[in-house]
Amino acid sequence: MNVDLFDFDLPTDNIALRPAAPRDAARMLVLEGDATQDAGVSDLPSLLRRGDMLVFNDTRVIPAQLDGRRGDAKIGATLHKREGPRRWRAFIRNARRLRDGDVIDFGNGVSAAAVDREDDGSYALVFAGDEPVELLLERAGHMPLPPYIAGKRPTDERDADDYQTMFASEPGAVAAPTAALHFTPKLMAALEAAAIGHATLTLHVGAGTFLPVKATDTTEHKMHAEWGRIDATTADRLNAVRARGGRVIAVGTTSLRLIESATGEDDVIRPFDGDTAIFITPGYRFRGIDGLITNFHLPRSTLFMLVSALMGRERMQAAYAHAIAGRYRFYSYGDASLLLP
Repeated sequence: MNVDLFDFDLPTDNIALRPAAPRDAARMLVLEGDATQDAGVSDLPSLLRRGDMLVFNDTRVIPAQLDGRRGDAKIGATLHKREGPRRWRAFIRNARRLRDGDVIDFGNGVSAAAVDREDDGSYALVFAGDEPVELLLERAGHMPLPPYIAGKRPTDERDADDYQTMFASEPGAVAAPTAALHFTPKLMAALEAAAIGHATLTLHVGAGTFLPVKATDTTEHKMHAEWGRIDATTADRLNAVRARGGRVIAVGTTSLRLIESATGEDDVIRPFDGDTAIFITPGYRFRGIDGLITNFHLPRSTLFMLVSALMGRERMQAAYAHAIAGRYRFYSYGDASLLLP
């Protein structure tokens, strides 16, 4: 499909620079079948059914943004996928000043050799020393806020908490699974009281999630792979929910993509441990999920294509026009939508 079909105009005033406070005070646009409803995230217990199950991504964002020097050249790096104990694939700023094997000094005793440049301009960074890379990043890195936020204000101490979900326990992501940012212990207790369950999986979100689609047709776009895991117990629980007539509602496109990657043509969710580069566009048959809670996405993005595949492109274009006119807040720190086809 032509990528232009997924374009829309978004006023910059609709882009959220801070999350709602408290988190579950965010607004939520509900699309259920042909019906549209303005609601709030705190209304979820009354909007879902007894026996439904929410699925959260428990990945934890690491301080994956690094600023360093190679000689007199300033070099920026955004890690996006672990390739080994001391090796991360990274997108590089000012990459034209690098040659294969060059060492970048990130300060605070942290350095890495840039090797194996790929066609997308990324390098593998091999970190020096014996300390765990996680400790090095805590010393030299900072929170990798999306460019549409970082371009408007500097990262600060609040972001260290604001950009982690309450489920974050497995370090490895360079972007938050932002739909889950809306959830609080109070909301989870209300969902439990309404007999709405929850489960967790792990997908380490990569920086590729922010990359624009440069191709003119969706068939020409290449997704970056991300590592994920669904254990056998979780797969069995999700299958049991659907067998009882409940719905599996993915919280975030990251959870959705991993569930769909783990689901066979027989609609059975199986354990999964490995990379996925699934690219969901209109015409895709969803096999493992029955609904989605997600934030509002960028125009021409793979994520807007995904929600268009779930609800229909014209339906989503109309919904986004409604959200823009209604002053909903967009992107990572913005409001939510509940999509129930």
